[in-house]
Amino acid sequence: MHKYIYTTKEQEKAVLIGVIYPYQDEKTIEEYLDELAFLAETAGAVTIKKFYQHIDTPNPSTFIGIGKLNEIALFVEKNNPDMVIFDDDLTPSQLRNIEKIIPVKVLDRTNLILDIFATRAKTAHAKAQVELAQYNYLLPRLKRMWTHLERQRGGIGLRGPGETELETDKRIIRYRISKLKELLKNIEKQKELQRKHRKDLVRVALVGYTNVGKSTIMNLLSKSDVFAENKLFATLDTTIRKVVINNVPFLLSDTVGFIRKLPHHLVESFKSTLDEVKESDILLHIVDISHSNFEEQIKIVNNTLYEIGVIDKPIITVFNKIDNYKYIPKQSDDLTPYTSENISIEELMNKWIAKNNTPSIFISATKKINIEEFKQLLFKEVVKIETLRYPYKIFSYNNNNI
Repeated sequence: MHKYIYTTKEQEKAVLIGVIYPYQDEKTIEEYLDELAFLAETAGAVTIKKFYQHIDTPNPSTFIGIGKLNEIALFVEKNNPDMVIFDDDLTPSQLRNIEKIIPVKVLDRTNLILDIFATRAKTAHAKAQVELAQYNYLLPRLKRMWTHLERQRGGIGLRGPGETELETDKRIIRYRISKLKELLKNIEKQKELQRKHRKDLVRVALVGYTNVGKSTIMNLLSKSDVFAENKLFATLDTTIRKVVINNVPFLLSDTVGFIRKLPHHLVESFKSTLDEVKESDILLHIVDISHSNFEEQIKIVNNTLYEIGVIDKPIITVFNKIDNYKYIPKQSDDLTPYTSENISIEELMNKWIAKNNTPSIFISATKKINIEEFKQLLFKEVVKIETLRYPYKIFSYNNNNI
């Protein structure tokens, strides 16, 4: 299938394009495009320019206005970037029309995220999930991206009377999609069997926005060596480790992070991976407290949890990276509205605890701040679940360990 693969050592150059709707301000869009730049960097590109346009609704033909497109085309002609990336999804016709004006590779947000997932997938399960999402994305766009696909089933006899090569390619993709769905069903059956074998232990799942420190916390609690780095989607495959706190064992799972505008194809393809979250007893919602938009990220994660049907589970909110939190006290004569930066970490803690009933804790996984308190909070929540299941067993734990 057609996809962009970054193989050279020299970074590709990218131009980013975002739109500002009437209910948004420029600061918000700047933060959104900063995230898009981080996505581009994760994929292997360096951002050389960002363009914004105020619009009420997307142009059905070109998404943004022709005047802005011509302005971008002029910049592209003078600066020779390798691609332009839109922070929204584009329809196949929009992509075709934009490429007529901007003569370089044009990607939308989903295309970029799928590319990152393709490079991050390591296991057969993750690779199959990503490939399925890519084919679902590609199928309606074949007319634009047409290429001779590898005829894995052989060429002779494949084509019907009067059938075009494009139609043949569509048939091959549909065939591959059905095979991938079949493969993922078989993998899911195996995973379901594994989950049944683990049903005696309480299961805790790490959830959160991408790049908030879930894998670092997994390593900290389980004393394992799960891959973690300061890039988006460092973890795609579900990792499960046994953790013991105060002689009480439980299972801890870490899986893919969520993100704003998470492509629908990925949510669909990764449903089996997200089943680890659905089957869990407790969710650890990890939040990057140092991020200026952490409250929006909390909403995005909660919406995704709602979408997959797990919002009613016990949740511990873990505010991570308190060592990176920037506090800028306001001057007495400063009349500008308060932002998260103008509130101290202590005020934030009190504010959050006051307005939410769920347990929460503020930590730094890298600096190991409040880790023991975090472990004890998690221990108490695990014990609550175990008490309901095995009251006599927990009674023994309580006598010996508390």
